[in-house]
Amino acid sequence: MQKYADYIKRIEIDSLWSGKKHIVWELNRQVNILSGSNGQGKSTILNKVVKSLSVGGEFPSHLLKGVHLDVVPEDAKWIRFDVIRTLDSPVLDMDTMAHVDTRILSALDFQLYHLQRKYLDYQVNIGNRIIAELQQGNAEAAQQLSLRKKRFQDIVDDLFSETGKKIVRTENEIRFTQIGEMLVPYQLSSGEKQMLAILLTVLVEDDQPHVLFMDEPEVSLHIEWQKRLIDLCLELNPNVQIILTTHSPAVIMNGWTDAVTEVSDITV
Repeated sequence: MQKYADYIKRIEIDSLWSGKKHIVWELNRQVNILSGSNGQGKSTILNKVVKSLSVGGEFPSHLLKGVHLDVVPEDAKWIRFDVIRTLDSPVLDMDTMAHVDTRILSALDFQLYHLQRKYLDYQVNIGNRIIAELQQGNAEAAQQLSLRKKRFQDIVDDLFSETGKKIVRTENEIRFTQIGEMLVPYQLSSGEKQMLAILLTVLVEDDQPHVLFMDEPEVSLHIEWQKRLIDLCLELNPNVQIILTTHSPAVIMNGWTDAVTEVSDITV
């Protein structure tokens, strides 16, 4: 049986810049924010850790040379992780995408396409657990299982309220209405797509311990969304560990100043 880590306790990276600098970063269980000016290596640090994990999160056998992770529990050999990047570049292979969905025009669209599939699986899993609880006469427990999905829908409706968009709650796939018109996620603005991708990623983790790597996720988000970003992620999955890089002061405004680490503070 695969033993998964609850969170990463420490990151060490050898010789980040031509053997002259060594990274040692002690991490918090919940929120870790890496700050620094351009060129100091925030994204490099994050990307090295992400690249060091194999598909599925097995380690340490697949760790990139020079990257060392201490986890809790310390004998775990796998990490559940997700990655959010500020990437809305055009999809390069349009012919392949046309066979998937002709409305997919960017990397962010493609990410949302995969998240839609995960969202469907998530709903099936929740539905099966609700049925099991009802069969055992646990009506209250069954009701509790549906609350996280409803909270996700409420959050998205609230965030998108200024443009009048609402999630269609009778659909299994995510659809929106706006002034009587039906919209798919690919028709949202870049900021709306980015926020939806982040919230969906955290929701479908289904309360499992996950490490969520985010590389400057706030770039296309307006200020009020940036302020709420961390709190909303923790609300949708209290067991997530957030490791993010940012330039924006707004991301830490809701009480996360103590979670900020400067690149210079972890470089020895």
